[in-house]
Amino acid sequence: MNIARLAIDNFRFTLILLALLVISGTVSFFTMPRSEDPQVAPAGASVIALYPGAGPADLEELVADPIEEKLNELDDIKRIDSKCGDSISVTSVQFESGTDMDDVFAKITQKVNSIRGKLPAELRDLTMTRWLMSDFVIILQVALVSETAPFHQLDAEAERLKKMVEKVPGVKRVRTWAVPQREVRISLDLGELAERRIPLSQVIAAVQSANSNVPAGHVDLGGNRFILRSSGSFQDLGEIADTIIHAHGEKVVFLKDIAEVGFAHEDQRHVARANGKRCVFVTVNQKEDTNILEVRKGIGGAIGRFGEKLPASISLATVFDQSESVRRRLNFFFGNFLQGLLLVGLVVLFAMGLRVALIVLLIIPVSILIALGFVDLSGYGLQQMSITGFVIALGILVDNAIVVTDNIARFLRQGGDPQRAAIDGSRQISWAIVSSTLTTVFAFLPIAMMGFETGDYIRSMPVTVIYSLLASLLVALTLTPFLSSRFLRLEKEQRETMFRRLVRLLTEKYYRPLLAAALSRPWRTVILAASSFLFSLVLFQFVGISFFPKAEKPQLVINIETPDGANLQYTDQVARRVERILRQRVRMRRYAVNVGRGNPQIHYSIDSKEYTPTHAQLIVEIPAYDPQEVAAMIESLRGEFARCPGARIEVKEIEQGPNSEAPIAIKVLGDDLETLRSISLAVEGMFLSTPGTVNVQNPLGSAKTDLRIQVNKAAAGMLGVPMAMIDQTIRAAISGVPVTTVRDRQGKEYDVVARLPLSGRPGMEDLERIYVTSTAGAAIPLGQVARLEFESSPKEISHYNFSRAVTITADVRSGFSTDRVTRGIIAKMDRWAWPRGYEYYVAGEMESRQESFGGMGRAVIIALLAIFAVLVLEFRSFSQPLIVFTTIPLAVIGSILMLFIAGISFSFTAFIGLTSLFGIVVNNAILLVEYTNQLRTGGRDIVSALKEAGETRLTPILLTTATTIGGLLPLALRGGTMYAPMALTLIGGLLVSTLLTLVVTPVFYLLMTRNGR
Repeated sequence: MNIARLAIDNFRFTLILLALLVISGTVSFFTMPRSEDPQVAPAGASVIALYPGAGPADLEELVADPIEEKLNELDDIKRIDSKCGDSISVTSVQFESGTDMDDVFAKITQKVNSIRGKLPAELRDLTMTRWLMSDFVIILQVALVSETAPFHQLDAEAERLKKMVEKVPGVKRVRTWAVPQREVRISLDLGELAERRIPLSQVIAAVQSANSNVPAGHVDLGGNRFILRSSGSFQDLGEIADTIIHAHGEKVVFLKDIAEVGFAHEDQRHVARANGKRCVFVTVNQKEDTNILEVRKGIGGAIGRFGEKLPASISLATVFDQSESVRRRLNFFFGNFLQGLLLVGLVVLFAMGLRVALIVLLIIPVSILIALGFVDLSGYGLQQMSITGFVIALGILVDNAIVVTDNIARFLRQGGDPQRAAIDGSRQISWAIVSSTLTTVFAFLPIAMMGFETGDYIRSMPVTVIYSLLASLLVALTLTPFLSSRFLRLEKEQRETMFRRLVRLLTEKYYRPLLAAALSRPWRTVILAASSFLFSLVLFQFVGISFFPKAEKPQLVINIETPDGANLQYTDQVARRVERILRQRVRMRRYAVNVGRGNPQIHYSIDSKEYTPTHAQLIVEIPAYDPQEVAAMIESLRGEFARCPGARIEVKEIEQGPNSEAPIAIKVLGDDLETLRSISLAVEGMFLSTPGTVNVQNPLGSAKTDLRIQVNKAAAGMLGVPMAMIDQTIRAAISGVPVTTVRDRQGKEYDVVARLPLSGRPGMEDLERIYVTSTAGAAIPLGQVARLEFESSPKEISHYNFSRAVTITADVRSGFSTDRVTRGIIAKMDRWAWPRGYEYYVAGEMESRQESFGGMGRAVIIALLAIFAVLVLEFRSFSQPLIVFTTIPLAVIGSILMLFIAGISFSFTAFIGLTSLFGIVVNNAILLVEYTNQLRTGGRDIVSALKEAGETRLTPILLTTATTIGGLLPLALRGGTMYAPMALTLIGGLLVSTLLTLVVTPVFYLLMTRNGR
């Protein structure tokens, strides 16, 4: 079938069809979602249990173990991790890639709820969260700043802002942070309770009973029905204070007789500051498949209306705004795209003249708009990966149009009218460009089918390239012949342009003699090519291997860890010291301080640590990002912070790629905690003695000291004090016991908590005020049945697939290879004498890289087999596809050489570039082999056919290579550490393979074609 003839004969239908596709893509461009990164997350979920006052060992036994055991009943589990710290347990379960998380998360909820009755009743909260990027990563963080306004006023304003922002289309969730929640506090007088011989359990039961709201039914009076209402729940504090606790005869004891009832704030666990001033945070999460720029515009309007009624004592400050980064990133990629388009246009204009250049350049917007429509239909939005796909495709998608128009122009120069030249020229080259397009598509297709989190992250890039290539093929076979038949003229094409003159001189002076010499001594050419390939493999070891580089965002993350046992106030003092240093040494645009927990998650690769008094995190934004300046700044700050006593302070950049614990992470697995701690200290020493490591962390590096209440069971038994009563009373006195909830007349709900009337944080003197009640009602001082003892306990207990584990982590200094540093540590561990039953597991970047590169390895094999299958179908031969495949090692030579010259390691993005290159470089060989076959079919001998094919196809080969490089050049020069390796890999491979293919492919054709067949 001659598609060009159909397109020209039915040009009205052709134009309408293409116009519909272009309009669809144009609409998609304005409506499709926009974000900074692909909205992907691993298939997994977490179960978070909050148990105030519980230590790691208690949480492991009472919470983590039963939850792990129940979740293990699910299918397709990849790993189960648990981490138990002070008062909080987090169990995470990750599933195999491709798992249907809608179904699985429902099963997780069902499993956990089925054992809720077996978990401690004192759990303050039990939350199940699915790993969704939109749930974790915020798009906006603002601060309500005031040094004088009370927290309840800040909370009220934050709630007002929350309600306004929640109405904005595209907003998924709005949260407030660092606001101590108000609660109704029942401040018990335990001495009064003891004197009146009232047990604590009786107080709790009385308050709960009085707050019940039980429907009483209805009665009929006459012809009407009336609903009977009971006394109902509490309406105000007075009703709570008047609760009857005990009655004996005419003597009634009210709650107000043994306790004070009033509003109070819960113990502050999270301190926040914005630009050095006290504040509370309000964060916004975006719904999936929405346009962040439109959502941010709507939020801006809501914030503007909110600010009009904000009290003078409170100000509003923006702490983090992802839309700024998205706009900056999109502008950067669109700038690269336009620069690449300009370079491609100049190349085509110089080489082919104005008319041909206009025809070829028209292919670019038409193909991209068509591809945009299909990218949108496939569920992908505009973000850095999809736009990168368009940048990569930019130089490739004009290849088909160049080959077609060049062949049409050649037919036109041989005589004939433009329409006949367009039909015959397109027909002759059509199968070759179909094959070359399919080979490139099959190079990208396995990348699009990759599994794991990395595959999900990059998938939109190969999908975009594939749609762009298929669109360019459609346009090249339909619109290009039609336009050529209308606008190309014989007299114009007969003129020798400067480019044609240059190519003719190049052919006559260099290429023709070189090809003749190579064909006369074919084995010498083969040996030289093979030697070059082997040399490049040797050179590869000096290139090095890395994974995903820095995100190159103008933000720094500073984590502070104070010694085990430090309280929130001490950690806050260290954070203030860090702030002072930053103000002196760093030019900051804005910064946020979080003490007691991590900052709300601003990037998918940054974890937000849950509540712990020994942790603080600062998010610092600088005016602009410069790699050298930022690296020097970080090294300077690390040196300064190393001199700060009483804390471990790490400074980090935000990194790209799948989320991992750290660039270097080693898990030590075993059962006994003391043995694990001993091994972890030895492994920590190996980390510290390896050059290149920084921010080394070992959770078991030091043990923390706890106060343990040791109950004298014999004394408690003799005095008639139940063990449960002792635990409940102590908990009520120190941490407080949730009794019930009340709702005020405005509908706001508060927890009712019973505890000691503490003026601040609980101290030793408060323990001396605790009485416990015997079964006979006698008040017994706690000191008569228990004593306090100091004991050492682990800071946290972690599990990895049901084994106890400790993870030692480290970052890598600038200028060092993560791969080399990690292998140096592994070599030391392999030489170490491990106790029986203990082992290590390599996590971190190396684990992610092995998964991702393993997936890429399979992608490479599949791509090569698919490309080979297409070539076998085209040439109906096994030997000729092997001839075409000789271009692949030639491309490898150029890629490795380019990375070595540029001083860039072989990263994951470079691996993508190399895999993509395989499908691109074979196109030149296809053109040579296919035209050589046509000439031999016409009666030419093999040598003359090879020479003529090389000279005839020299122009389109050089042009397609130049346009592809032109499209990639801006990405190579300004793509940073993320995209420059991919672009340089492609450019280096294209340059070398193009030059060598023009000589080596004819030689292999000669050697592998027996007896001239």
